[in-house]
Amino acid sequence: MRGLIQRVAHASVTVEGECVGRIEQGLLLLLGVERDDTREQADKLLHKVLNYRLFADADDKMNLNVGEVAGGVLVVSQFTLAADTRKGLRPGFSSAAAPALAEQLYDYFVQQLQAQHAVVATGIFAANMQVSLTNDGPVTFLLEAR
Repeated sequence: MRGLIQRVAHASVTVEGECVGRIEQGLLLLLGVERDDTREQADKLLHKVLNYRLFADADDKMNLNVGEVAGGVLVVSQFTLAADTRKGLRPGFSSAAAPALAEQLYDYFVQQLQAQHAVVATGIFAANMQVSLTNDGPVTFLLEAR
């Protein structure tokens, strides 16, 4: 399971012209599910997302996590994160989870996140989404749970 997190001043996701998820300061998480992923890996990634220290403290050091700054988390499913890009000029998706498994793990991840964090917004799984954000920094990290 892969999560691309971006520290944002604000972010939103729109589907068919309607805003379906929005946060102010916090994290935009693009979530990619691979075929061998499990709930255990989802839990590990969730722990990393919630505890990763990428917000500035009083000394302007990245020492605070999203909860410590009362930030939101916007989760957007993104199967392209599971692509194999090592060879050629076209991504391969054989490592991506089948849609049914990916949706099940995405839903599980979001449910666990909602149980542990106050401000959570989401996109719509497998929808054609337009994501808008103001990356703060920019600060972007690829997190993996394997």
